Amino acid sequence: MAAESPIRFGILGCAEIARKVSRAITLAPNATLYAVGSRSIDKATAFARANNFPPNARIYGSYDAVLDDPDVDAVYVPLPTSLHIQWAVVAAQKKKHILLEKPVALNVAEFDRIVEACESNGVQLMDGTMWMHHPRTAKMWEFLSDANRFGQLTTIHTCFTFAADPDFLKNDIRVKPDLDAHGALGDAGWYCIRAILWANNYELPKTVVALRGPIFNEAGVILSCGASLHWEDGKVGTFHCSFLSSLTMDITAIGTKGTLHASGFIIPHREKEASFSIAFETGFDEFVTSWVPPPSDHIVTTDLPQEALMVTEFSRLVGIVKSGSTPEKKWPILSRKTQLVLDAVKASINKGFEPIPIEY
Repeated sequence: MAAESPIRFGILGCAEIARKVSRAITLAPNATLYAVGSRSIDKATAFARANNFPPNARIYGSYDAVLDDPDVDAVYVPLPTSLHIQWAVVAAQKKKHILLEKPVALNVAEFDRIVEACESNGVQLMDGTMWMHHPRTAKMWEFLSDANRFGQLTTIHTCFTFAADPDFLKNDIRVKPDLDAHGALGDAGWYCIRAILWANNYELPKTVVALRGPIFNEAGVILSCGASLHWEDGKVGTFHCSFLSSLTMDITAIGTKGTLHASGFIIPHREKEASFSIAFETGFDEFVTSWVPPPSDHIVTTDLPQEALMVTEFSRLVGIVKSGSTPEKKWPILSRKTQLVLDAVKASINKGFEPIPIEY
């Protein structure tokens, strides 16, 4: 079916990330770029030309026009977070399947309204957390779930930082309180939180406590912050996210028997290969000068970049729904859990770094 009936995508807006996802749609074997809409038809036309849209692609001067096109199967929504609630709900009401950029909403209450609209209209919803779809992620999970080599998770630390330039820190939507009010927490912290939950097999923590010392811009938007997550059985997860530090995307997961390290977990160092290292039952040599055995490095290759694998999986699910099945609920559940923790970090900061209980 995939080769015969590719899922026809419309894109709402011409955000920078939409360039990457447009390429991913082109690379995916079961999807095609079909339409793009912007508040400026000139901008939409230029975007389509610059991003290799097919000659017959439909160019619209509004988001509504994309959603009103009966031939559009699904939409990618890379709009500012503050606009997600409006346009994702309308898209669902127009029976469009939704690939929604992260963070999915300003808060979990807004996301619940999006999910309700999707469920009421029988459309598939997935967020744009691309690294979830890289084959490295599945390989790393094999190790984390191996009781003989990794044992039981005890702690995990994740970080995502990059040194934004002055123009970004002044003008990017991610530092504007009316557009993306969560700042670095929403943009970078989302990935860190998802990784911590992933390593815990998506078991939510009991409490979340923001770390002291967050940095804000003049408008009150977070530029750098961190938090710790605490489980009833004693597991702890910590993360740091920032627009103000050198590019780093790391996971360190420590178990009772083994340890996992991954660098570049959000965006691999190379497009078609990604690495991670594992160590288990390690110790020192006689003179404590080296590890025995040393950690082992593992490289996972892929023919398609992770964003194209994300589009491929989303399109596969959309195709199943079009054939009469119900939408897959896994992805909205993972989005909601991530949003819950993100909300708790923000609440902890606002309440003077108090522990915030998590209730699903």
